[in-house]
Amino acid sequence: MTHSYRQNLFAVTAATFIGFTGFTLVMPFLPLYFRQLGVEDVGEIALWSGLSLGVTPAMTAFLAPFWGRLADRFGRKIMVERSLASFVLVMCAMAFVTKAWHVFALRALQGFFAGYGALTLTMAAESAPRDRMAHAIGQVQTAQRLGPALGPIIGGVVAQIVGLRNAFFVTSAFYLVALVLVFVMYHERRARPAHDSAEAGPVSFRTVLAFENFVLLMVVVFALQFVDHSFRPILPLYLTQLGTPAVRVPVVAGVLFSIAAGGAALGNYFCASLIARSSPRAVITVGAAAGAAGALLFALAPDSTWMFGVAPLFGAAMGIATTGAYTAAGGVVAASARGASFGLLSTASLTGLAISPVVGGLLGSLSIRAVFLLNCAVLVMVGYLVSRLMISAGAEKAATPVAEEL
Repeated sequence: MTHSYRQNLFAVTAATFIGFTGFTLVMPFLPLYFRQLGVEDVGEIALWSGLSLGVTPAMTAFLAPFWGRLADRFGRKIMVERSLASFVLVMCAMAFVTKAWHVFALRALQGFFAGYGALTLTMAAESAPRDRMAHAIGQVQTAQRLGPALGPIIGGVVAQIVGLRNAFFVTSAFYLVALVLVFVMYHERRARPAHDSAEAGPVSFRTVLAFENFVLLMVVVFALQFVDHSFRPILPLYLTQLGTPAVRVPVVAGVLFSIAAGGAALGNYFCASLIARSSPRAVITVGAAAGAAGALLFALAPDSTWMFGVAPLFGAAMGIATTGAYTAAGGVVAASARGASFGLLSTASLTGLAISPVVGGLLGSLSIRAVFLLNCAVLVMVGYLVSRLMISAGAEKAATPVAEEL
């Protein structure tokens, strides 16, 4: 039933975009909120901001596989509804805090109930006919990219109009809309496909890790996320080193991040058509190679203008390789284990996100160009490992058309 598939995909894509936009609506302005709460010392503000921003992804990385496993047992839809409903309440509570530690505690609670990002990818893969899986995953990942790109811009306008404290109510409303979309529009398939019936029993994490190529794909997802975020702490410094006037550095850095994010979103979206012409293994390999070329060009940049030419290439390559990796994973795991498997991939991704700025900052203190050279080496390694170790037969299942209309 193609109509049901399209409606489900619209529901999870729209909910993902709205949810990810809402998440970044107020978080970039958290240091200003701590100042409003009476924290005056800059060092204290930085400490509370770092702890509060870091605790949510840390908790999510730890718990995502377990929420995914529960989703495999009790349904993905109810788990996403649980997560979005908790975000509605937590964001409302944020508007009433009076102490800095209240924010940290609520952010920790938010991380405990988070994980809907991985689950919406699972829902998209679950709803799609097998030959449309790459398209479905790419569309949701595009929404995950565009939401954070637009969120801070919208958040800045909202905070200026209603104030920082009331902006949390607006964010809560975003999550409420996402919750209603999933509740009303997403129709979960209860029966498992016939070809998965033999695998419908209880699935352990050890079983998931034993799926063809899965451990390799976890490494790939970790490495891609590591590279994608490693140069963020040092890009403003690099622009200064390249001769960009200090007054223009924040604007130029912001535009470069947006261009790279836009390129990644396009890569996510068009990855499906590339997989249809080749295979996930080829797409990941080519994407990693193109990303390595982009990282090398960043390292060789003579000025900031050069960076503007490279940023869309690098972003698109990362988007293509990332969607290719998730599509390959969706093609090799049993439908009854997709929640747990995408949860593990989310853990790998969030771990890469957490480690990369630290490594980038430490290496950048010695040589900023060395950060881009490290990224180049990591992506070359990813391409080599995928081309040599990925088993094609399993990886190509995701791209093979079959008679499976939902």
